[in-house]
Amino acid sequence: MCQYPYFVCPIEYSETLGRMTMECEPSSLFRLQSYTLPIWLNWLKIFGLGDVIYLYPFMLHSLSLSLFSSVIGPFGGFFASGFKRAFKIKDFGDVIPGHGGIMDRFDCQFLMATFVNVYISSFIQTDSPQKLLSQVHYLKPEQQLQLFHMLRESLENRNILIPGN
Repeated sequence: MCQYPYFVCPIEYSETLGRMTMECEPSSLFRLQSYTLPIWLNWLKIFGLGDVIYLYPFMLHSLSLSLFSSVIGPFGGFFASGFKRAFKIKDFGDVIPGHGGIMDRFDCQFLMATFVNVYISSFIQTDSPQKLLSQVHYLKPEQQLQLFHMLRESLENRNILIPGN
């Protein structure tokens, strides 16, 4: 699915079309890359694997997320139980509406959501001029002009932009 823009491109504003689009050059996460296998994995050659494998980096991130979810995720219930004991709460049903019973089974989801958020912000998320521009388009016109003048002044002060242009 990495080769389809619908699955890998963020929704961004297109100046030429004057609307939001999902057409882009896929980020490096979704472009096939070659990886040289370490020496300790040479035994994989018996399965016909060479010294180099081709993967999408997205697959490696998926592997780390799935490992965490299968090994650590199930302990979310234990953490919730410890939390309840530490604060002497008999049941979350009184504290969090709807909690208790079947909702107690979703405690691992809180743990996973926290991990995924930290993982994405630490290892995956990159800033781009397109993302910034899409945010600027949400500003009011007078705020956009204020930002423009501030940016121009900053670029002129750092000699990136020649004054008067």
